[in-house]
Amino acid sequence: MSIHPGAVIATDAKLGVNVRIGPFAVIEEDVVLGDDCEIAAHAVIKRHTRMGARNRVAEHAVIGGDPQDFKFKPDCLSYTEIGDDNWLREGVTVHRGSRQGSATKLGNGCFLMAYSHVAHDCVVGNHVVMANTAGIAGEVVVDDRAFISAAVTVHQFCRIGRNAMVGLSSKVVQDALPFCITDGNPGRARSLNLVGLKRNGFERLDIGALKDAYRLLYQRVPLADALARMRAMERGPVTELADFIEGSKRGFAHPTR
Repeated sequence: MSIHPGAVIATDAKLGVNVRIGPFAVIEEDVVLGDDCEIAAHAVIKRHTRMGARNRVAEHAVIGGDPQDFKFKPDCLSYTEIGDDNWLREGVTVHRGSRQGSATKLGNGCFLMAYSHVAHDCVVGNHVVMANTAGIAGEVVVDDRAFISAAVTVHQFCRIGRNAMVGLSSKVVQDALPFCITDGNPGRARSLNLVGLKRNGFERLDIGALKDAYRLLYQRVPLADALARMRAMERGPVTELADFIEGSKRGFAHPTR
């Protein structure tokens, strides 16, 4: 364990093996840091944060801060839960839950680039990338391996589907479809995320079926008919796409031609 003498660490904080904490970092009360975590100079890990192993938190990041929610009460006991192998770069902010016992959750292997923001009660999956200054509002769900480009803003309660890509500076006000590129203001599905699908080992037949499903959506086939035809394809990713659409509460960003 390597702790700089200038760091400030609460007496009840629980630190794992081989934790490294830089100068002027602050670890508040009721914090748990897993093995091999690295907290850089001037970073702040706020109270009630639970962090797994091998996480890196860069300079001036603030993890577990109070939510920006007018309903939040200072005595509310809520949490920030972070998995393993995440890299949170300079100036990143992650806020804890806004309700009693709730938690903001970040999975494993995520990369949050400089000054990106995760608001209260969000659930971010595994291997998610958020580029510089991207921000997601409260109660957003981001599924595994989504890529959120720089300067993207995501409205509260939206969902970003698995293996989705959101283009630079997009304004996302409805659910971003899995396996697709969403772009623009407001964000609309523009195409399949073919590069991402191939990089992540999707089968050729699944990609072909997703192309057929995407055509159903931008041809404006009645949605009930489109979903029925998707399910009839009996391909796992297409069924997942149909389930995502049926589960949408804010509506989804319809494809453009």
